[in-house]
Formats: sequence, structure tokens, C-alpha cells
Amino acid sequence: MTVFSELRMRPAAAERWGWDASVTARLVLAGVVIFALLVGANLATPLYPLLQAKLGITALDVTVAFAAYVLALVATLMLAGHWSDHIGRRAALVLAVLVGLAGGAVFASADGLLLLSAGRVLQGVAVALATGASSAALRELLPSRPEWASRFTLLASAGGVAAGPAVGGVLSLLPGPTSTPYFLHSCVLAALLVPLFLLKARPAIRAAAGPQPLRVLAPRRPSVSREARGAFWLASSVGFLSFTVFGFCLSLAPSYFAQIVHAESRPLIGLLAGLTLGSSAVSQLIAVRGRFVVPVGLGLLAVSVSFIAVAAAWSSPWLLVLASITAGLGQGVSFRTVFNDVAGKVEASRHAQIISTVYVITYLGSALPVIGLGLAAGAVGLQAAVAGFVVLCSVMAAAMAAITLRAALRPAA
Repeated sequence: MTVFSELRMRPAAAERWGWDASVTARLVLAGVVIFALLVGANLATPLYPLLQAKLGITALDVTVAFAAYVLALVATLMLAGHWSDHIGRRAALVLAVLVGLAGGAVFASADGLLLLSAGRVLQGVAVALATGASSAALRELLPSRPEWASRFTLLASAGGVAAGPAVGGVLSLLPGPTSTPYFLHSCVLAALLVPLFLLKARPAIRAAAGPQPLRVLAPRRPSVSREARGAFWLASSVGFLSFTVFGFCLSLAPSYFAQIVHAESRPLIGLLAGLTLGSSAVSQLIAVRGRFVVPVGLGLLAVSVSFIAVAAAWSSPWLLVLASITAGLGQGVSFRTVFNDVAGKVEASRHAQIISTVYVITYLGSALPVIGLGLAAGAVGLQAAVAGFVVLCSVMAAAMAAITLRAALRPAA
């Protein structure tokens, strides 16, 4: 089938030549697409101070632009999270890349907060379209190894978010620091369209039937089976907390970290901003098992996040680096465990829809609390606002660690 016949949810008129890719190649392609889109969505992290000076926007405006991306992502996950089940994984990924190209172009040419937010909205839509599709594709390609499917999903996602600030910081050293990174990233996305179009795609697992196939794409009310409900809410809660921390790292952290390390190097600040997410990505390669993994991971996150404020008070770059790394490790192993649990309990025919719903709640963590942080920064200053923010995150993580520890001890009682 061609991409166009998949989008129309109609069988192709005739069999066409295509790239009959191996399972390994399909795994790599699915992972690289979501990785590349998330890199593009986070290129701006070290550029925000430049954009503030160039466009005359405030710290609150930065959080508004960041939240526009998250809210668009969440809305699209709710409205279109199930689309890849019906149009196929490949078609959903092609749509995501095309929207991502448009988002990067609008953001790079923005001359004010309105266009800046519009570009972020398109980037959010692109990431949302790819999120459920790539996760479901990886799980379908590894049916006998669901844990590794979850690891690859989180590795590609966290890795892309972590790499974005570092790549953006390095590319901002080139002429046109706020536009060149997006031009180069657009070249990468355009190159990804070639293998996606050539690929012999597998049919959708829930192909539409009848004279009005587009009706199956209508928004659906989120629902979770009784068997997966407990795992769903735990994964969503851990995800919400995780992305509250990540949202800070990707929005106001560059300005905050610059004060701690007494430096204005964009590559360095981008690297520091992505350190927690990079550590989270690396943790997906670490095999950690046991019923106490989640409470220990959340406890490590609680302690580490609190030390970010201590690093600022002591003006200690090394404590900041250590706290960022351990926070990512704690978040990574705990979220992977609960994410894998819910993914394993969801029926295959609804995998994209349910995982998209998990991400709806997860991504809200990097929108609503971060807007509150922006408001607080305007009222009491960045240092005081961040100190209160990280303490609140630490308390939330410690409370969740206690709850999950109690659940882990229950069978042994």
C-alpha cells in the first residue's frame, strides 16, 4: 500500500514495489523518527535567552511558549492518539514528520510570541502523532520481548528530549543562531521521509470498513480496562511528576543553571539542561529488577531534585551535575518499570490509544506546573521560585515513594 491509500484507509489498487525492510531496520526507523522529532521540539531550550533578547519576551512568555507545545501535544494525543491503529503506523509517522517540518519553519521565522507559540503548537502535534505510533510499532516488532519494546520507546523518547538542548546549543554557534538549527534539523526530517515512503508498510491492525472509514478517526473518550487500571494510574502519576521536573529543565533551567555555573556558553547550558533527560535515557540500558525498584527510584529522584536547590545555594556546579544525573537515573528506572507494567496489561488492539492516554497525563506535568513556575519567577524572582518548585517536586516524589513502598511490602506481609 502507498502512504496515500493508507491515509484514505482504502486498499491500494495494485501491489507496488517497496522496501521490504527487516525487523531491525523497522525498529531503527520507528525509534529514529520519534527521536528526531523530539530533538527538534527541544532545540529551543538553550536558545530561549537569545529569543528573550531578540523578541523582547519575558520569562513568563517563555513558559507560555513551552506550554503551548505541551498543550497541543496533549490535545492531539486525546483527539488522534488512536489514529495509527486505523491508518497504520507508517502513515501516522509520515504525517508527524510533515507537521514537524512545518513547525520548525514557523518557529525559526517567528518575530513575536504569537508565531513562536504557533511553531511550538505544530511541533507538539507532530510529536503526539508519532508517540502512539512509534510505541505501538516497537511493541508489534518485539512481540516476545515487551520489556525491551518499552525500553526502546523510552530510550528514543528521553534520548531525543535530552539531545535537543545539547544539539541546539552547539548549532547556535553557527551564523543565524535562532534559525540555523531548525534549517539543519529540517534537512534531517526531509531525509527520513525517503525510507518512510519506500517502506512496505504492514497493514493497520484495525482497518476501517464500510462506506465512511474516516468515522473511526473521530475522537474517543479515554477508557482503560479494569485489569490495567491500577497500573495505568501509577504510570500516569509517575509520568506527571517526571515531566514536571523535565519541563523545568527544558524551559527556565538554562537561565537558572547559568547563574550556578557562572557561564553563558550555550552548548554548556544546553548540555546541563539535557543532563537529567540524558541520564534517564541511559538508565533504559541498565537491567534493574525487583519489587522495590519503583520506590527506590522515586526516593532517589526526591533526594536528587532537592539537591538542585542546594547546588544553587552553594554555587556548586559539580553538585548540580551529580544531582541532575542521579535524578535522571531514579526517574528512568521507576518510570520504565511502571510504563512496562501498563503496556503489558493493555490489549494489542488498543495499545496506541492507551499509551497515548498515559502520555496525555504525563505531558500535562510539563505544562501546568511550569506555567506556575513562570508566574512565581515573575513575582518573587527566579532563584526563590525554583527553590520552592524543586522542594515541592521532592516532596511529591517522596510521597509517591512511600506509597509504592507500602504496595511492594504488602505481599510479604
